Amino acid sequence: MADSTSSCSDSSSSSNSSSSSSLKDLTHSALQLVHWKEPKKSAAAFGSSLLVLVSVATLSVISVVSYLLLTCLCITITFRVYKSVIQAVQKSDEGHPFRSLLNRDISVSSESVRLLADQSLVHLNWFSSQTRRLLLVEDLVDSLKLAAVMWVMTYVGAIFNGVTILILADIIFFTTPLIYQKKKTQIDHYVELIRSRVEETLHKVQDRLPGAVKRTKAE
Repeated sequence: MADSTSSCSDSSSSSNSSSSSSLKDLTHSALQLVHWKEPKKSAAAFGSSLLVLVSVATLSVISVVSYLLLTCLCITITFRVYKSVIQAVQKSDEGHPFRSLLNRDISVSSESVRLLADQSLVHLNWFSSQTRRLLLVEDLVDSLKLAAVMWVMTYVGAIFNGVTILILADIIFFTTPLIYQKKKTQIDHYVELIRSRVEETLHKVQDRLPGAVKRTKAE
């Protein structure tokens, strides 16, 4: 009985470790795309994501999904018919051209879902606690920062819609690492300059706060 229990625990730990490693591999692959380690794959990912977002901006989501699936079906059906004709002419028996993909296991394990749910719960709890802390003004300076950001976002929302912001985010997501690699020294200099100015401004604001608020900040 003890052996079976230990074997079950070993299998559970091994499955959890494999799920964790798969998530790490996925994160590593995403970082590889963003940093353009493989330019062809990064260009394909950037182009396809940008094309989808621009399509959603100009067409409805239903139309975009329908066109994507229709394009995919046209490609796969054409390739299937082409391979069937080639096999009939050459009298070969290679089988289904997508057999390797059809036999590949794409099912999501319960351990992966559980691990993802646990990680999401950690982030959700952190977000809830931070939201409560900021909205109930536990720290006046941090709440003022949030108010300033939300005030700026009202102007951003008046100029851009959600899809436009996603398009800009996609462009920034893929182009920022390239620009940073080429202009690393200059960017670090300006970032440090901006950070020092922000800290100086925050210190001035804290000095003008009432004594009780400054004592709370110091605590």
